[in-house]
Amino acid sequence: MATKQDIERGKVNLADPFIEREKGTEVKSSSDNGDLGMVFLSTFVAVCGSFEFGSCMGYSSPAQFGIMEDLNLSYSKYSIFGSIVTIGAMIGAITSGCIADFAGRKGNMRMSSIVCIVGWFSIYIASNDLLLDFGRFLTGFGIGNLSYVVPVYIAEITPKNLRGALATTNQLFITVGIAVAYLIGAFVSWRTLALTGIVPSLVMLIGLFFIPESPRWLAMVGRQKEFEAELRALRGACADISQEQSEIQDSIEMLRQIPEVRILDLFNRRNIRYVTIGVGLMVFQQFIGINGIIYYAGQIFVSAGVSPSVGSILYSSLQVVLTAFGASLMDKAGRKLLFLISVFGILLGNLLTGISFILKEHHLALDIAPTLAVVGVMVYIGSFSVGAGPVPWVIMSEIFPINVKGTAGSLVTLVNWFGSWAVSYSFFYLFTWSSWGVFFMYASFCVMAILFTIALVPETKGRTLEEIQASIDN
Repeated sequence: MATKQDIERGKVNLADPFIEREKGTEVKSSSDNGDLGMVFLSTFVAVCGSFEFGSCMGYSSPAQFGIMEDLNLSYSKYSIFGSIVTIGAMIGAITSGCIADFAGRKGNMRMSSIVCIVGWFSIYIASNDLLLDFGRFLTGFGIGNLSYVVPVYIAEITPKNLRGALATTNQLFITVGIAVAYLIGAFVSWRTLALTGIVPSLVMLIGLFFIPESPRWLAMVGRQKEFEAELRALRGACADISQEQSEIQDSIEMLRQIPEVRILDLFNRRNIRYVTIGVGLMVFQQFIGINGIIYYAGQIFVSAGVSPSVGSILYSSLQVVLTAFGASLMDKAGRKLLFLISVFGILLGNLLTGISFILKEHHLALDIAPTLAVVGVMVYIGSFSVGAGPVPWVIMSEIFPINVKGTAGSLVTLVNWFGSWAVSYSFFYLFTWSSWGVFFMYASFCVMAILFTIALVPETKGRTLEEIQASIDN
């Protein structure tokens, strides 16, 4: 049997038992059989948090002109409102892993839902920018936690052959939330729109009473009877859970022999590869410009001479359709290939949008410049939805061993939200400085993302979580 010293020195691979089992007779596990009804229900409840995420992210664009007029806000003050959500989300990201490890995945989701409800109500009753920003900050804190715990929970409850598709529903429901916010925002006031943001959190709060906790988390904290009961609830009463149960327990037992992970431990020789991949994907997901597009879509379309309501509804609807299409490809094409194709499309979208503003600035081809801007944004959003949106979150939920998942997940989510803040806060100023230069800058990050992915990102399709970690270690 491996000793604690052997594991700490890296002489034992945590996935060795699973690799050895593959060399022998193949046993059909509960991951490939069983009743999936509870898995689907649990995923639906979890992605209500993703819908909440999308509602919050999509709110600022349709509400912009109404809030500025009613509360007499300048563009500078509205930029603070639009970006302060990411400050709250960064704080939420710092605490998300600790809360999820201490209170459980369900405990984290329950707390986040309550915080979001309080935040939306504060926005609804706001009569000045202070209360408005406070409510926006609270919703940011809530979705900062949800952005980590939702994909982690889905990855931990889902059979490996469905994990990619179901994990992608996280991004799908984010896009649905954004689309619904744009659609409803075209017909109601900003205060009424804030009330609609409460709905997904209420649904999640109620639904959490009817779904199981993550079996992997229960095993990690030593709640053995609940671990077995919840795993059986997820796989069905007649499913053979013995192999999956044994794999999870063996992995947890080995991980218990490793000292508690601190933030500095993430940068040691064993963990640095996981962290580099997770952080790198989140950096590029943000700095290719997505939140500048989402937060200020209305401003982009107005500057290009297109109706902001029509443009926003069109691109958010396209986002939903193509995210669903990407989910169907996740377990077929693979994560890495899908991400690369997606970033190539985003590169093209940035270039087209940038060219449209060059034409407008120099008074050239003014009849086609607005169309080119709309096409560029559509290509951008469509490409992002297929791969660059969901893939980093799916890979993040897969690559980290469970003993570092809380700490590493918090770091990765924090980096993502810091990038979101930097892009959303700077976009308006960069756009004012050079309406076309900002899109060419985002295009340069696309090129860097492609090179990074080819060099470092592994393919995780069709592997158990333990097998993925073994492939990175080797």
